[in-house]
Amino acid sequence: MKVAILDDIHHAYEGTSGVRRLRERAEVQIFTSPIGGPAALRGFDALIANRERTRFTREWLAQLPDVRIIAQTGNHAHHIDFDAARERGIIVARASGGYSVGAAELAIGLAIALMRQIPSSDAAVRRGEWPAPSTRVLHGKVLGIVGLGRIGRHVARLGAAFGMRVIAWSPRLTDASAAEAGAGRRELDALLAEADVVSLHASLTPASRGLIDDRRLRLMKTTSVLVNTSRGPLVVEDALVTALSEHRLGGAALDVFDQEPLPSGHPLTALPNVVLTPHIGWPTDEGYARFADAACDVLLAYLDGRDVPRFE
Repeated sequence: MKVAILDDIHHAYEGTSGVRRLRERAEVQIFTSPIGGPAALRGFDALIANRERTRFTREWLAQLPDVRIIAQTGNHAHHIDFDAARERGIIVARASGGYSVGAAELAIGLAIALMRQIPSSDAAVRRGEWPAPSTRVLHGKVLGIVGLGRIGRHVARLGAAFGMRVIAWSPRLTDASAAEAGAGRRELDALLAEADVVSLHASLTPASRGLIDDRRLRLMKTTSVLVNTSRGPLVVEDALVTALSEHRLGGAALDVFDQEPLPSGHPLTALPNVVLTPHIGWPTDEGYARFADAACDVLLAYLDGRDVPRFE
């Protein structure tokens, strides 16, 4: 079997245990730059797709006559035309690699960066200044987790380690399930009114799109901060910009946006009470190692004629 690993822009796959194992059974080529078009993938039987970096449209799939299986890393596959894949007999296999520890750690890191004013203090020192801000700590604050899945539960553990009191909401969360994660269950509106740090970890669905809108932003305390390392459209971005501009929130720390890359001159970039990062939650050393192992497991199972986990 001939395998192509796509969009390895961080040169992270070479040397992983997953790729070493796969090379014992298959020919593996790693693409570290954009392939330009489907012609570059002629002759490959299997593809390992890095998250949503390459879109597999009907037109693309029609030009990949040799591909029999796509091992899709991560937990989302919105960029794949499933109908076209099914018609061509291409298996879209799930190589999730578990949940993103990196996104969980980043959520806490962003909260600290925002509340302790780390980016602005760093910039001031580099300019030759010596500011003396009084800043806020996590200890003793209330952490409100919106979406208590695997990442949300990891954030709950981290928050507790900092001495935070954790509360949580998910659509089907029970008191018992919340308690198992060390959190108190709240309805969403009550959570927003109580929390000092609101961290978003819900999946993006039609029901959750725009979940944090103007009405809900107005429920938050003027000292509270919003952290989003999940998906940009969970928040109504224009409403957030207005709330921040009017100082109705203590600040926001964002790794995800409605449009990525964030357009030059976007209103968020002009606000002093915001920390911004370019969707760096998931690309980490551990994350790539997990992806490589998961993709290897999927493709070796396929070679052995065993069932593989699928997106549908």
